[in-house]
Formats: sequence, C-alpha cells, structure tokens
Amino acid sequence: MNHTRFLAENTKALAAAQPQVAAWLAANAPAPETLAPRLRLNRWNMLDVELEDGRRLFDAFPPHFAYRSWPPTEQAERSATIIVGANLGYGVNHMLENTPPRHRLLVLEPDPAMLTLCLGLTDYRPFIQSGRLTFVEPRFDALVAAVRGCDKHFLFGRILLQADLASQQIGPSYAHWTRVCREQLDALSVELSTLRRAQDVMVGNELSNFRRALADGDMKSLRGALGGLPAVIAGAGPSLAASAPAVAGLADRALVTAALQTLPAMQAVGIRPDLALCIDYSDGILRVYDRLDPEWARRVPLVYSTKVQPEVVRRYPGPTLPLWTVGGMATFIAGKDDLVLDAAGNVSVALLRLLHWMGAGRMVLAGQDFGWRGEISHAAGHHAAAITVGTLELPGRDGPVRSTLPYATALRDMEQDIRTLNLDVVNLYGGGALIRGARDIAPEDLDSELPPPADSGRADGGDGSGHGLAGFRQRLDAAMAPCEQPLFAPRLPHWRTSLRNVQKKLETLFRKPERHGAEIVEMLGRVHFFLRQDPICTPYLYNEIMDVSGLVHGRDRFGLPQLTEFRQISRRVLDKIRRIDEVMTSAAGERAA
Repeated sequence: MNHTRFLAENTKALAAAQPQVAAWLAANAPAPETLAPRLRLNRWNMLDVELEDGRRLFDAFPPHFAYRSWPPTEQAERSATIIVGANLGYGVNHMLENTPPRHRLLVLEPDPAMLTLCLGLTDYRPFIQSGRLTFVEPRFDALVAAVRGCDKHFLFGRILLQADLASQQIGPSYAHWTRVCREQLDALSVELSTLRRAQDVMVGNELSNFRRALADGDMKSLRGALGGLPAVIAGAGPSLAASAPAVAGLADRALVTAALQTLPAMQAVGIRPDLALCIDYSDGILRVYDRLDPEWARRVPLVYSTKVQPEVVRRYPGPTLPLWTVGGMATFIAGKDDLVLDAAGNVSVALLRLLHWMGAGRMVLAGQDFGWRGEISHAAGHHAAAITVGTLELPGRDGPVRSTLPYATALRDMEQDIRTLNLDVVNLYGGGALIRGARDIAPEDLDSELPPPADSGRADGGDGSGHGLAGFRQRLDAAMAPCEQPLFAPRLPHWRTSLRNVQKKLETLFRKPERHGAEIVEMLGRVHFFLRQDPICTPYLYNEIMDVSGLVHGRDRFGLPQLTEFRQISRRVLDKIRRIDEVMTSAAGERAA
C-alpha cells in the first residue's frame, strides 16, 4: 500500500485550515520514505505499525474491537470527541464513519511520524475543510484553545475523551496528553458552568460598579511597579498559623497580599497585609464583614474585581482600586495598555498573575494548602472554617490530601502559571497538596531565602529615592485618581427595531417551518452575528448569544416551541440593552452636566 498517497493533499488542506499544526508537522516529521519499513501486516492481515521491540500496535486485538464503543449513542449531533492517538487512522476513520456529519472530532497525535502515516493513508480533505476534523498540535496553549472552542458542544451536547489504547504502547506521551486533556475538560466544565450560571450576575455587577470603578482609578500605572521586590500570597489554608511568624518577619521586605476573605484570618495570626484582593462575585463574600474589624482593615488597600457585588466595595473601610477581568466589559473595550486580568476563578491564582504583572520577584506562598488537614479546611477566622467536605484527593508530601474539584482546578492553573511564566516561587509547606514548580521550604528557612537588605530599617530601599515598598505605595496611591467618564450613545432604539424586524420575518417562516428550515437557520445565524457586534454589550448578552446558538446547533427541525424560545430571548436581550443604556448614558449625562 502507498503510505504517502494522500499526504501531500492532506498537508495542503491542513496548511489552509490549521496552519499551526501544518507548521509543527513540517518542522518535526521524518521523511515519509523512512517510515515505510515500519509498516507490516499483523496477525489480522491488516496494515499495522511495528514497534521497536518487534510487536505491532494491534497484535492483541483488531481495530474494530478497539473502537466499537467509541461512537456516542446519545446527542451525537451536538457532541464532540477528543481522540489522543491517531495510529494509522483506524479510530479516526471509525468515528467519521459512525457519527453524524455535525459531530466534531479533535485529534491530538504527539508523534509526528504517526501523524504523517495517518495523513498519508486516508483522504481527510473534506473533513478538514468543513471543520468537522481538527488536528491539534501537542502544545498546551493549542490544546486549551481547541478545548475552549468546543463550548457549544459542552453546553448543548457532550465532549467525549477517547484515549487510543493501541497508541499508548508507543510511549508515555499519550498518557500525558490524555491526562492534560482530562484536566482541561474539567477546567472547561467549571468555567462554562460558572459562566452559564453567573455571567448575568457578574456583568450585572460590572454595570452597577461602572461609575464607581472609573472614579476609583485604574491599574495601568502599576505595571512593573514592584521592580523585582519579593511578594507573599497568603491563603487561608490550615497551615497559615504555622507560617505566620515567618511572614510577619518580612515586614518592609516583601509585599504581603491576601484575599479579602482571608483578612480576618490574617488579623487572627497578627499580620496586616499590604494589599488585599477580591474577585468573588457572589453574595456569600459579604459574610466577611461579620468577622472583619473595620478599624484594622482601614489601612489595607483593596483591589476589587469590577464583577464583585457593589455592596462589597461600598462597605469596605479602606481605599479601593478597581480591577477589570477577562469575560467582562473590559475584555472588548479596554485599551492596549490597560490591564484585563484572567482571574481564573481563584483569588490566589489571580494574585499570582497580578503580582507577576506588577513586576514581583520571588514569590512566597503561605497557607496555600488546596485541601484539608484532617477535618480542618481553613485557618481560624475564615468564614468557611467549619466546612469539612472533600470529595477527591491530591498528592501531598506525606500521602493523599482531601480536596475538591475547584481547588484541584485552581492548583493546576497555579502550577501552569509557575511553569509558563517562569516564576520563582517558594511554598511554606504545611501539609497540604504539593504545588509543582514551587520549592517547598519550612517557615524557619524563609529568612535565608529572603535575607534582610543591608539597610533593613528603610522601607524605601535605603536611599530615600522612593524605591522599594515605599515607592510602590506611592504609585498605588497615585493610581487611585478618577478616570475620565466616557460618552455613550443610546442603543435601545436601534436594537428594538432590528429585533422586531427579525421576529416578524421568523414568524412568517415558522408558518411552514418544514419548508423554510434553511432560511430559519440563516436568519438565526444573522441574529447570532448581530448579538455579538457591539463589544460593550457582548459580555452581558453571553447567555442569549449561546441560546441563539443552541437554536441552530445540531437542530434539523423547527417548530413553534423554537419560535416561542426566540421571542423570550429577544425580550431578555432588550431588557439588558435597556439596563446598559441606563448605566452608560446616565454616566455620560452626569459628566456633561
């Protein structure tokens, strides 16, 4: 068999549709002619690949046995499958033949030689060009982007992960990428479940905070402001008390930071942070004020995500500075120099990223346990200290540590940041989960990691120049200057007219939906595009955009229930546009007055 029959044309199609994969393959693949000696017929009289030890991939079982359970039996049209390991294409071809045309396949093959063989033996051009078949470069960022591109399949169907058992005989990279895929699917589940459930609340909070946030200042001038100074990220894990004396000894040597909800626990161990951060959008964060001493907290500046409840910011006794985060209004309208932080849904990860952006040097993790110690989940003083539920295990130095999926997801995000940002991180280990990439040290060893400067009595670096922590505090104070309020024109009249015209057209088409199915799909596609065309409105309309997408995705038939659903979506859209106008135009009106 000609093992390069389709290679050139498939590669050309890849270069047009998936150029990054094509470039990776061109840079790493061996010469096709060198692969021919590896191809042999196996005991089943099928083409196979010979391994270094003389075995063949499918000696143990034939391909049809390996892949018969792969095709989904439910919601197949709305779902996607991620395949790790392409071998000669047996599994990929089985899925293409036994799933509906709208079922999407993502294939990650870490061995460029195997991908070359796979592309040489089958004509995949129609599937590559249509977008049904996507090959994913074995690179973390590429995998993350590919998984996130399956958001519709997650929301309206399922995303299946299939690890090719035969390919795992080739080497450990297949098990590695299967694990990474599973972790990314877990992260996508947490992220999209949160967005679907809470996006209206989060962006609604941003609208309520909009004018105050602009009056409080912006973060732009704090980029690199720490100039290599060390920083501490204090969590409220059970080990915080044991780490507290060492952290307290860093006064005027390192910037000590913590979450807003950790402040009562910090006061309990005798440490006043230099900076606090709040990203929690829920009402539950207000419970911190049941324990927070306002006089003690008055000297701690609070950086708050614009997505938090306005009442949280209003009640805070100290100075406040807004932080715009990914997924909200600033994602689409911020200037190129503005900070729009990916907060990752965990305040410790958000602090790590924020401090890196601020130019911190070595970072110290304290109380970052990501799990339970016995029946204790948080340090004393934290409002969740009584919670004793843990459903999964993470590796610890002395054995498994009881934890939860949100903690495990946050831990993976932190580990990934430490690796990709090349951060210098030490962890004051106190019995929690291990943090890969951070060096575990005992609290008593912290002084040797961060020795006092020659003139330890000067918080400005010793020369009065405004460097060091004193210089950072000056820049922090300066950042809290009001910003200019932008002008916005009302949107509601245009949106109301456009959606009313679309609804009239759809009502006509839905009189005979079986005849006008293609026109209905086209019209809904135009609505989907229209809802995404205004960057200020897009974040607030996330659920409505996804709902319109759901009307089209994987649907072949339409009826009156879909028309009713569209009418409900239109009403919600106009209600939200009215709210946006109330906030944006009133801010402009106050400025003009």
